Amino acid sequence: MLDWARSQPLPPEIVVTRDCAYGADPQQRYDVYHREGAHDAPILVFWHGGGWTNGYKEYVAFMAPIVVGLGMALVTPAYRLAPAHRLPAAFDDSLAAVAHAIGHAADFGGRGDRIYLAGHSAGAHLAALVALRRQDAAQAGIPPAAIRACLPISGIMDLHHPEPPADSLEERIYTMVLNDASEDALMSPLCWTAGNDVPMWLSHGDSDSARVIHSNRRMAALLARQPGPSRLHVEPGLDHFATHTSLRDPAAPWYGRLADLVKDHQP
Repeated sequence: MLDWARSQPLPPEIVVTRDCAYGADPQQRYDVYHREGAHDAPILVFWHGGGWTNGYKEYVAFMAPIVVGLGMALVTPAYRLAPAHRLPAAFDDSLAAVAHAIGHAADFGGRGDRIYLAGHSAGAHLAALVALRRQDAAQAGIPPAAIRACLPISGIMDLHHPEPPADSLEERIYTMVLNDASEDALMSPLCWTAGNDVPMWLSHGDSDSARVIHSNRRMAALLARQPGPSRLHVEPGLDHFATHTSLRDPAAPWYGRLADLVKDHQP
């Protein structure tokens, strides 16, 4: 999969810089895709999924021509994976990756004060945490006004489960993903919605997993009572994985929502 993703041809006008290091660990890297000669482009940071235990930044590469076609630069971070590195390691890496990309935005024609966050599944969870845990973001060097919006796709927004079934993803969160089981709420985006002012456009498939659907509905209800605008979009005919793979189509509604948000936040 990794070799295949790296070998896919990109349009000649797209420049890719691979493996930008934001830390010492080999997984603390991101790739950047941008149009040659870009200047002041808004930046989309998109995290891959994989249940916090697997996955590659190259999973996101297929989106590059479409995102760059919207006039944006695309940053695709990798992050340390569980069980070798349990949460909050991936969250800490996500903060560090965004801060590094902001600091080096001019290197790839981007604007460090126009950052849009997104991801799929576990990546959506990380994007939402970065957007919502504002004090942590500020301490990591991310200016509060830099994050313009967040568009998480099929994210697991609540890690808590009172009695996780054996051999389930819910059990794996406690046995493989969390460093401390008592931090399930601390690492759940829906527990950080109070006072949110970042536009949050949640989405999931109508055939998504029950856990994703339920946690997004609960989070949408909480976000609706906060100062920032929010929406929950249900993608018809899509399951958990298709909510990402469907983005091979430039006409996918998610891109339209992203483009509208970027337009709305022009300086």
